[in-house]
Amino acid sequence: MLDRDVGGHWLESGRVARKPVGLIVLLAVLCALGAAAGSARADATIIQTGVQIGPVDVGGMTVDGAKQAVLQAFGQPVVLHIGHKRFTVLPGRFHQTLPLSEALLVASPAAPDTVIPLQSDVNVERVTAYVTALAKQYDVAPTTGALVLRHDRPAFARGHSGRSLRLVASEMLIRDAIRDAVRTAPVVLPFKKLAAKATMAVPVIVIHRGINELNLFEGTRLVRTFPVATGQAIYPTPLGQFQIVVKELNPWWYPPTQDAWARGLQPVPPGPDNPLGTRWMGLSAPGVGIHGTDEPWSIGHSESHGCIRMQVPSAEWLYNRVQVGTQVFIVPD
Repeated sequence: MLDRDVGGHWLESGRVARKPVGLIVLLAVLCALGAAAGSARADATIIQTGVQIGPVDVGGMTVDGAKQAVLQAFGQPVVLHIGHKRFTVLPGRFHQTLPLSEALLVASPAAPDTVIPLQSDVNVERVTAYVTALAKQYDVAPTTGALVLRHDRPAFARGHSGRSLRLVASEMLIRDAIRDAVRTAPVVLPFKKLAAKATMAVPVIVIHRGINELNLFEGTRLVRTFPVATGQAIYPTPLGQFQIVVKELNPWWYPPTQDAWARGLQPVPPGPDNPLGTRWMGLSAPGVGIHGTDEPWSIGHSESHGCIRMQVPSAEWLYNRVQVGTQVFIVPD
């Protein structure tokens, strides 16, 4: 006779008989093994012919094989062409994400030739930062034609065009290549051509030392010619290309104490006896400038100590038409 005690145990002949725990554990293990076997059978299912996940043909593959094939395709580096350079960038650089689990669930029971859309996504801010860095590295600024002297006249050498990376278009091309896993051709990043900067008709001075003449040009157009005095044979006016570095109205004259001819001389304030006249245009050649003079008879001769002397009214006229930075060419003839 079987009775229950208050604890829910089965009693027989005064002995306690417990529930069959071992049987329950065995059943649980068998259920787990069955579930695992079912999962293994699902993973081992062969996907129908012609099924595609995104651009990847996974027909004839197991689910696990399809997963690896898709991950490999979307993880391939993107080849970029920028200018004359070619290099690669990995999608993981932009925190690529891929919703693959849902696509695999659809692929497993899908009919033949089913195309299952799949696109990855990237962090837009990271793509923008990457393209901006490329622009800083590969953009080229246009240049202005350089000022040169040809046959003792100013001329402008041709400037060079530049280029600027099209930022938005480049970002879209990179995002699309990663999103669609298309790696059939390099991604050519587009540039915008920047025209060479126009050359301005700026003042240019050409001084002919041999004939004591100063020519003022506006760009390549001759504006006016002046007779001048240049340096004596023992104090020659230097030849070459210089520029005006300082302009001074009613200057003081200070004797160059390093030169023997000026020793013992005193500074001269502005006025009619000032050796510089009323205007000083100092050149980048040390100690040399264009200026007026208190010795108008010297004009047309080689009489100075290296400077270029002009009649006072002529120096005043020139002073108003040049600026710091004006190019000055001094040629021998």
